[in-house]
Amino acid sequence: MTSAPAAEAAAGAARPKRKGPPQRKIIRRVVDGVLLLDKPQGVSSNGALQTARRLLNAAKAGHTGTLDPMASGLLPLTFGEATKFSQMLLDADKTYEAVVQLGVETDSGDAEGKVLASSAVAVERSALETVLERFRGQIEQVPPMYSALKRDGKALYEYAREGIELEREARRVTIHALELLEFAGERFTIRVHCSKGTYIRSLAMDIGAALGCGAHLAALRRTVIGAFDLSAAVTLEALEATGEGARDTLLAPVDALVAGFPVLRLDAEAARGLLQGRTLALDGGQPGAKVRAYGPDGFLGLAQWQDDGRLAARRLIATGGQGDDVST
Repeated sequence: MTSAPAAEAAAGAARPKRKGPPQRKIIRRVVDGVLLLDKPQGVSSNGALQTARRLLNAAKAGHTGTLDPMASGLLPLTFGEATKFSQMLLDADKTYEAVVQLGVETDSGDAEGKVLASSAVAVERSALETVLERFRGQIEQVPPMYSALKRDGKALYEYAREGIELEREARRVTIHALELLEFAGERFTIRVHCSKGTYIRSLAMDIGAALGCGAHLAALRRTVIGAFDLSAAVTLEALEATGEGARDTLLAPVDALVAGFPVLRLDAEAARGLLQGRTLALDGGQPGAKVRAYGPDGFLGLAQWQDDGRLAARRLIATGGQGDDVST
């Protein structure tokens, strides 16, 4: 005989379960292009990307190198076929405007870190100008512990948060230009035009150490990446305020990411061959040089001249004929 509680349990198990409202599947659309975003302070690069992706309802999205949450400024976002060319901006020179606070050192090297030491500041503008001269040109720079560089598969900032300090090898970077914009005794603003791999927080700390009073990065704004300038960027608020049907007009074409390469125009037959993966016997190529290849219908992708003088595809968009010639 089945007990009453067991019978009730069996009856309950036999009852159909109530179903909640069906989950609505988000159908994303194909969007190809580049959005020059003016990322706000306090938002992560991925958070900004996901907001822009939602507003554009884009199926595929990426960014061309991150900005720390405390930093603001130019963050190119790539959508669809443009994601294939993101590396071009990862390798590009960049320009920043940075505010440096003298006399205070933090564990992270920026304003969000824990204060480690404080000291009096008695720095004249002329002394600062003299020190800045040391940091122009090629310099050796030790990456900060609070960075995304990996050691044994783990980001350095993860070790730092655990209170672990690791040895880091100095890296050679290039400071193309370093300009003092404002000086106010304990705080100054600089404009830095630098090569890839440069850490502005490390630069701030190194300047503070050279002055003998320590320093940290108080604020950071990126203004230029490669050929892209902040003046052409839009904010998330502006993107949202633009009607859904007009948001795509804010995107630069896919080939904007490779505008620094010369243009090569192909006829229909040659374009078809390139898209099919064939190398092309053409005249006029310099071995090793890369070109933007265009067919009759538009941008095809990047191609490169081989040592034997033939042209081979390097990175093509999925379907030829998207984007405009953005020669400048």
